[in-house]
Amino acid sequence: MEAISSQAETRPNAETTSAAWLIVAAAALRTAFGILMAIDAWLKWQPGFAAHYVGYLQNAANAQPHWLQGWFHMWLRLVTMQTAFFISATRLIETAIAVGLLLGFARRIAYFAGALFSLLIWSTAEGFGGPYTSGATNVGPALVYALVFLTAALFEHLLGRNPYSLDYYIGRRYPKWARLVEWAPKRSMQPPPVLSWDQQLGVIGAIIAILVFALSTLGSARTTLPPTPQNAAAAVSPLSIASGGPVAHAYSPVLPPLIGNGNAVAVTIESKDTTIEIASGVQYQAWTFNGTVPGPILHVRQGQTVNVTFVNNGTMQHSMDFHAAQVAPDIAYRSINPGQKLEFSFVAATPGAFVYHCGTPPVLQHIANGMYGAIIVDPAEPLPPADVSYVLVQSEWYTAQAEGTLMTGDYDKMMSVRPDEVVFNGIAFQYNDHPLTAKIGQRVRLYVINAGPNLGSAFHIIGGMFAAVYPDADAKHALSGVSTYPIAPGQGVVFDAIIPHPGKYPIVDHNMRDMMIGAAGELLVTP
Repeated sequence: MEAISSQAETRPNAETTSAAWLIVAAAALRTAFGILMAIDAWLKWQPGFAAHYVGYLQNAANAQPHWLQGWFHMWLRLVTMQTAFFISATRLIETAIAVGLLLGFARRIAYFAGALFSLLIWSTAEGFGGPYTSGATNVGPALVYALVFLTAALFEHLLGRNPYSLDYYIGRRYPKWARLVEWAPKRSMQPPPVLSWDQQLGVIGAIIAILVFALSTLGSARTTLPPTPQNAAAAVSPLSIASGGPVAHAYSPVLPPLIGNGNAVAVTIESKDTTIEIASGVQYQAWTFNGTVPGPILHVRQGQTVNVTFVNNGTMQHSMDFHAAQVAPDIAYRSINPGQKLEFSFVAATPGAFVYHCGTPPVLQHIANGMYGAIIVDPAEPLPPADVSYVLVQSEWYTAQAEGTLMTGDYDKMMSVRPDEVVFNGIAFQYNDHPLTAKIGQRVRLYVINAGPNLGSAFHIIGGMFAAVYPDADAKHALSGVSTYPIAPGQGVVFDAIIPHPGKYPIVDHNMRDMMIGAAGELLVTP
């Protein structure tokens, strides 16, 4: 210390003063960056961060090139198995880094930890790109943060020990601490501090008070202001880029025959990631059951035992939840890891039209990415015989453009209920070009299930009246004289229609916005 001081005293006064203010400037920049990190850390402690945590990773993983898939899927598996741990670790690490920057405490550790942590965020949650968006081409702020940390470390080394840090004062009492946290050369210049330690404490206290006030004000504003769509002007919806031609391969709405006639039937369902069509010429990176959205239509009889084999061939944990079953969910509906198999059974004791879906948290994201299907349970006391029977599963797509006509999921849209499409059987408007068909006077049975995950449906046939509506597939409970009937998310209803005149009868969700973005088809009635 004496050698350094004597060296400083031999310097010209102007040079010493200039160096002193340069060190002040470096400390001020470090503190300013610490304020940004403190605000970022505060945001991490908000409930919304925990709710979106897995969604950030999944959005980043979507649309990555094949050679990067292993990296992202590894992190998804780790995080989905220990989500609470990773959320807590992220919050604590950012808070510790912010404190280190603001107080100048353990700076060497804070700078390198900050750089490594920022690089990890950049290469996972930001997907080597922009913040939490799939397909972004801009450099993410986490990479900028990493460069700032490394630059700060370099300047600390060049300028020498910084008297505007808690490390400086700890190091004067415990020299080993200085060697642990400083980069300064042993004979580096050390001008006297412009501000005393008491003055520095006052500045630190003022900064903390301003931060507390600003963050509390921001928290109040966040609770009172309505949410607004981000980047709305730049958003690309699937319908805006859809071709004018018909859908190449429509999902067959025809009710399939019973799986079997015995007392027990076997069903094998496989989860897999597949690219599917959601509008004419527009694809989506979906999570599916058996490679389709919806998954396969299952048709069983009341009283049959359904033996389910569920195989997870996806890239993260998945599960199955049958609304037609009464079983312990912690056993039958538990999540399993990729490559695992789960077997369980249930008795289809209640007739009706039911949804099945993935129940792995966040359930919203798994359903919205395509993991749902229909199971139809015929009643033991039959309904009036139908001439033709169709199954329609209504759902929503929440999308972000990955590249070109390829879309991926947008978790923020899912949370704020801003769908780009509302569809029957996975594809917007597909039954306009591939209509359902019937003849005059035939009883047309429609099993309509609302998979959601968020919106209700007001099911309606324009120009028609339902001959019967079966809320629970019990003929004794049939409703008549109904033109429109509500279906909640997760609910299924059975409709009978007998059309007396030929023509084209639109099948719609009478919520007009939803009808305009895909929930519309056609029943073609011929003589």
